Amino acid sequence: MFTDYTKIIIKSGDGGNGAATFRREKYVAAGGPDGGDGGKGGDIYFQVDKDKNTLIDFRYNKKYKAGNGENGSGNHCNGKYGEDLYIKVPIGTIIKDKETNKVIADLSKPGQTELILKGGRGGRGNSHFATSTRQAPRFSEDGDKGEEKEIILELKLLADVGLLGFPNVGKSTFLSKVTDARPKIANYHFTTLEPNLGVVKTKDGDGFVIADIPGIIEGASEGIGLGLQFLRHVERTRLLLHFIDVSGQEGRDPITDYKTINEELKKYSQKLSTRKQIIVATKIDSMQDDTQYKKLQELAKSENKEIYKISSVTGEGINELIDKIAQELKQLPKEELIEAEEKIVYTLPEKEQEWEVKKEGESYYVTGRAVDRLMGRINIEDNESMYYFHKCLKNMGIDDKLKELGVQEGDTVYISDWELQWED
Repeated sequence: MFTDYTKIIIKSGDGGNGAATFRREKYVAAGGPDGGDGGKGGDIYFQVDKDKNTLIDFRYNKKYKAGNGENGSGNHCNGKYGEDLYIKVPIGTIIKDKETNKVIADLSKPGQTELILKGGRGGRGNSHFATSTRQAPRFSEDGDKGEEKEIILELKLLADVGLLGFPNVGKSTFLSKVTDARPKIANYHFTTLEPNLGVVKTKDGDGFVIADIPGIIEGASEGIGLGLQFLRHVERTRLLLHFIDVSGQEGRDPITDYKTINEELKKYSQKLSTRKQIIVATKIDSMQDDTQYKKLQELAKSENKEIYKISSVTGEGINELIDKIAQELKQLPKEELIEAEEKIVYTLPEKEQEWEVKKEGESYYVTGRAVDRLMGRINIEDNESMYYFHKCLKNMGIDDKLKELGVQEGDTVYISDWELQWED
């Protein structure tokens, strides 16, 4: 099954906690603090895997988590870092933030690896908190929790040439004629339900990749008939071949078909609608007369586009078309067709100033990541730890903010999950 769109949840590893231990050895009466640091949580990377060509694996496994860092221990032993997680995806995968829908990474190069989510920092052991006046700190620091994000994975096939057109206009037959690809071929609509890729070898020894995109219908840009999934794969191509049936067997008007498809391209992407396009009149072996072809020829002239007529059954016109494609591709630049709107590596804030103080009724609430981190290193049963706690509140500016809001001695102050009584 070909899967080109999915949503998954990724979570980086939690940082390990620092240790609050003291050196205890024979003949050492009062060893100092020797608590080791917690290990950093594992990061999450996405990596291109040349052996993958679909996102089917993510259909059944929706959550991915990196390893947690280990806790520190005595004798200055730091905890082991959490194991990084490498998530393998096919080339052409776009990573989007589910919340903002912004493109955050484009994995379009062989072997490309992108860091997406950083693991939590490991907590510091009590040896870091020793000072000349506080020689035996009985507290350490908890590690940061890992970050969790829901992301979207989209697969956009990498091809030089994309085949456009309504269902049953001969795209699959053409692909099977000029490449080794063996798409399903039958005389009914929507035979092709998933994109097919094929490599064309020219007489000069050059090669290029063609993508046979399933038939696009009116309303495709709005998701009708799986249109969005199909249009997604046209974005990567440098050149479009617009296949139009001129046999007249199905009673279709080639002018209407041409305008309908191009309108859907324009609705989906303004940039896509301006991509170089060659009109290909197909099924000329089945024409009753050349009325339909002449109408299309006049349109091509008015649109300043080149037109080629072919029969994939007899082979008529195919070599001339392949030569033209090879010639055009030499002139068309291999630009970055999908650009990340911003390169994001999700991580925890480095600064300790993320906090908020507010008053509700007669109580005061202090919240924020910096406060949670502070409370993770406090031992409320230890006087030195509480002294350190009050010093941090003052240095962070929380003390002044509480006083500004009118806190008085004896008032209730909620800091993170702790309920405390304020003391001047």
